[in-house]
Amino acid sequence: MSSALSPETPVSTRPVPRPGVLAIEAYVPGKSGMPGAHKIHKLSSNETPLGPSPLALAALREASGKLELYPDGTSARLRDAIGRRYGLDPARIVCGAGSDELLSFLAYAYLGPGDEGIFCAHGFLVYRIAILAAGATPVVVPERDLTADVDAMLAAVTSRTKIVYLANPNNPTGTYLPFDEVRRLHAGLPPHVLLVLDGAYAEYVRANDYSAGLDLVLESQNVVMTRTFSKIHGLAALRIGWMVAPGEVADAVNRIRGPFNLSGPGIAAGAAAIADEVHVAGAIAHNDTWLARLVEGVTTLGLTVTPSVANFVLVHFPDEAGRSAAEADAFLTARGIITRRVSSYGLPHALRVTVGSAEANAAFLAALTDFLGAAPRA
Repeated sequence: MSSALSPETPVSTRPVPRPGVLAIEAYVPGKSGMPGAHKIHKLSSNETPLGPSPLALAALREASGKLELYPDGTSARLRDAIGRRYGLDPARIVCGAGSDELLSFLAYAYLGPGDEGIFCAHGFLVYRIAILAAGATPVVVPERDLTADVDAMLAAVTSRTKIVYLANPNNPTGTYLPFDEVRRLHAGLPPHVLLVLDGAYAEYVRANDYSAGLDLVLESQNVVMTRTFSKIHGLAALRIGWMVAPGEVADAVNRIRGPFNLSGPGIAAGAAAIADEVHVAGAIAHNDTWLARLVEGVTTLGLTVTPSVANFVLVHFPDEAGRSAAEADAFLTARGIITRRVSSYGLPHALRVTVGSAEANAAFLAALTDFLGAAPRA
């Protein structure tokens, strides 16, 4: 048998990923704990302190008795429940293993070598990973006051642009664009460019000028909205996300989606959770109360907090010895309070802190007070 390789073809001694794969920086989640701490308050992953809906837990227990069975490959029960909750055609809904998977599927379906995907400077790190994994080029757009800048995003659009990702509210800043600005962004995009609205924190927003963008999806051919069950619904461990899209986009994503990408227990728990509006209302009320208290407590200590509409705050520290974000993080971690360093987001002098339980929030503020009190003064 003759070899297909010419004498000049270099031969590797092991399988080699295609060009560009090893240039991707792997996503690093926030810390989950530390050795030796007696009690851990994890405020690094924006998880809800109220946990999941009791209805979701009951559905999960029931589904656990059928683990030998493959799940429904279309997640019909979950898509129907989401459709009822938001008045949507289930045929336009696609479910994924967290919204992260769907964000990646959209890149795989619409991007390739030579194409560009746009996102903001402090946008979710998964956007860059998804774009690069699809073989395309990420285009990072500067923000204004840690908020997406529509004019800058539109100025970055070229003939190679195929996707624009917008987290609204944004993680890790907690800032948002009013819906009029989202509409202006969409109006300025060519019709072949897909606008992906990432609404992972949409349920927490109380601002009157905000919308997650469902109306824009329903009236357009190039807008998708993604959502997650990992935040306000408290089902992060089950990895459940969903998106609503034009029929053609949903069809394209379903063609590359694995047939059993959601588990049976996840489908059951998600369907129950989306219907429990009482539990969601309780989570919103807790967040409204403690978001304001955290902001007040931190600013009283002399630190700056970026205004947030989500379930976390971005706390800024001075770039000086004894008072830096890195030193604050180490001090808090030693107290069993786990926050999120955001240097990978281009914010080396800040920590992202989740709105946790009353106990966790009080512990954070007390420890932060001690840290700043112990810091040397110039």
